[in-house]
Amino acid sequence: MAWRDAKASRIRLLLFMASIILGIAAVVAIQLFSTNLKDNIQRQSKALMGADYIIDTRQEPTERAQAIIDSLRPDAKEVNFVSMIAFPKNGGTKLVRVRGLQGAFPFYGDINTEPASAASTYQDLGGALVDATLLLQFNIKPGDSIKVGQLTLPILGALKAIPGSTAISTSVAPPIVIPYRFIDDTELIQFGSRKEYQFFYKAADTLNIERFEDKIEPMLDLENADLDTHTSTSRRLGRRYDNVGKFLNLAAFIALLLGCIGIASSVHIYIKEKLKAIAILKCMGTSRKQSFLIFLIQISGIGFLGGLIGASIGVGLQELFPYILKEFLPFDVEITITAAPILMGIFLGVFMSVLFALLPLLRTWYVSPLEVLRVNDNGGKQPKNIKLLVFLAIVIFLFLFSVWLLKDVRYALAFIGGTVITFATLGGIAILFMKTVRRYYPKTWGYTSRQSLLNLFRPNNQTLVLVVAIGLGTFLISTLYFTKDILLAKTEVGQTVENANIIILDVQSDQRNAVQQRIEANDLPILSNIPLVTMRMHKIKDQLVNDLRQDTTRQVRGWVLNHEFRTTYRDNLIDSEELLEGEWTPQLNASDPVVISISDNLAEDTKVSIGDTIIFNIQGVLMETTVGSIRQVDWGRLQLNFSIVFPKGVLEQAPQFNVFTTTAPNEERSAALQRDLVAEFPNVSIIDLRQVYTIVEDILDKVSWIINFMAFFSIITGIIVLIGSVRTSKYQRIKESVLLRTLGAKNSQILKISALEYTFLGMLGSLVGILLALASSLCLALFVFEESFVPSIIPFVVFLPGITILVLIIGLSNIRTVLNSSPLEVLRREG
Repeated sequence: MAWRDAKASRIRLLLFMASIILGIAAVVAIQLFSTNLKDNIQRQSKALMGADYIIDTRQEPTERAQAIIDSLRPDAKEVNFVSMIAFPKNGGTKLVRVRGLQGAFPFYGDINTEPASAASTYQDLGGALVDATLLLQFNIKPGDSIKVGQLTLPILGALKAIPGSTAISTSVAPPIVIPYRFIDDTELIQFGSRKEYQFFYKAADTLNIERFEDKIEPMLDLENADLDTHTSTSRRLGRRYDNVGKFLNLAAFIALLLGCIGIASSVHIYIKEKLKAIAILKCMGTSRKQSFLIFLIQISGIGFLGGLIGASIGVGLQELFPYILKEFLPFDVEITITAAPILMGIFLGVFMSVLFALLPLLRTWYVSPLEVLRVNDNGGKQPKNIKLLVFLAIVIFLFLFSVWLLKDVRYALAFIGGTVITFATLGGIAILFMKTVRRYYPKTWGYTSRQSLLNLFRPNNQTLVLVVAIGLGTFLISTLYFTKDILLAKTEVGQTVENANIIILDVQSDQRNAVQQRIEANDLPILSNIPLVTMRMHKIKDQLVNDLRQDTTRQVRGWVLNHEFRTTYRDNLIDSEELLEGEWTPQLNASDPVVISISDNLAEDTKVSIGDTIIFNIQGVLMETTVGSIRQVDWGRLQLNFSIVFPKGVLEQAPQFNVFTTTAPNEERSAALQRDLVAEFPNVSIIDLRQVYTIVEDILDKVSWIINFMAFFSIITGIIVLIGSVRTSKYQRIKESVLLRTLGAKNSQILKISALEYTFLGMLGSLVGILLALASSLCLALFVFEESFVPSIIPFVVFLPGITILVLIIGLSNIRTVLNSSPLEVLRREG
């Protein structure tokens, strides 16, 4: 009976099935890709870092650290730092990461160069490997030369890939590789230079890497050094891409959830039409169980086919993800097909279809045989406790599935709470709209206008279903556009005289005046000259930092204990700072107690407050200070911000270096300044914020493309649900339209009634979705990004009319048969 009835209603059941196919496809594709990604990370963990484990330190190793490093017998070592380089051939300059290597690194994986022989010969021949993209940018070829500080080397090859680099990091500071023995000759490592020493090891197969890490890491931690193993690196990479996977899974889950709402609403109308037939079956002796199973088998079959088709599409879709995410992955992902995500897709198709259709399906259980004689819209209504149980089952399932996706109960609760609030808001507005139209019904309007308004709240109306379906899809894509604007605003670099777009780093004390003169000689303003003094914390309140490192019960965050702080001194707050507590001290006399200002995040991580003491080690000299004020710092701004600021009159005689900022009106003036400075001061590093902004914007565009790609599933699913919901109403609207024609209504009147009804629904759903997106994006801007919010106009001028027109077209297609055929012919055909 289920099969026979399904054949008669196959078009409608296919629309139900289409509602979940894309959601299943997205979930299966992402699950398969996540599984492949984890497998690739584990399989390629050694090749990703090029060694079994690495010891690294951001300063020259202490005596104790060097003893540990030497006792383990490193197989290779490296020093790397960021610096400017020049190409003598054409005078081009660029900020790069210099990697001085010694030994047979990498032990796993390869240095990919063109020509390939350069990777194995550059050490003996004494040349450089230069990032391939950088060579193309400056029209340089192997055989030309590169100037690194005071050293000029031949370029032996174009560097395409090397373990330890990613596409994003190389876009900011492209790598160049030179032999370790030439590092001193460059004269680039000077006071204040940020550098990193790395020692690479190839372990014996018998080494238990986890036990080794547990033993050695605490010893190195005491010496401001770190141990990274290939297993810890793979775990860290796994966690990083887990976050991407969680976001993609949630986007797919929303698409699936939207499809299930479509199934629930469509099955509600479908079952409502079948109630009289079910009553007849019960008059003929059909039991409650049989009538229920007839339609349960139908919905289960729809879910199974939808899950199977969606899983098949998902298998094909996962091939796209390595291409989409290639900029964020440090390796090529090998795709393999596993059974678990496919089986999960089929299970989700069946289970979620039945779960969300259960409420309308239960109406078949409560249909009385007397419904054959009665004309009662409330036939087959379930008891309230049954409804409550079904709603509770849906919420519990969604929560458990969210916990499984996110691996965090709090995030799952937040997601479910947000989903329930969104659906409740959309549903509440739809119900309020119906009640408002009913209460303030315009009795003086023309017949066609009144009839279209009646369709919005009378029995068999589609207002609630369509407003929720249209509103949620519009909400998702509008939130995407609004949030993208907020993110871009966070990185915007204004091209005004007041805003610096060039930062000049690592200017030594004896170079300060000459650099200033060189900037002024290029007719550029000096916006700021910021002194930097490096120091470490020696004592926090009454506890020595060395004691805190060994205290497993400490509340102070670990990074504070090993961090080399770059501090400054000045007599004023800057635009990115706001005083939260205490009193700002602009200047001190030589005999005054030293009062400092710290950022709020540092105060939280060190557990200090106003009046507490901190003793700093400033290049071997201990200085006692008192916390005088706490500032809130906007770290998102592209400018120099500091955790610790001293007043003037304290650090002027301390060893220091300077950072200059200026603004160049165009790229040509910026390039000219960089050429002049690098030629005279090779140790100076220059950051052009316009280039940084372009890179950040490019990254955001890629992220936005991924979000758009996932939003596509939700929007297309929403459109399919919309088509299904509107098409389902066809079977009520056709009968009504035929009766109107029988009573003498003209085609133009019927057309106008339907057009107005679907225009109202399209406008209401899309407008509510955009307004909800506006409210949520405003909350994100104020409480998450802490940024002013100027909404995009695109959702208002594109989505609002576009979705309204789409609803109108689908709605009007429903009554084609009424307009083109006689009433009797239509009734016979539909019957």
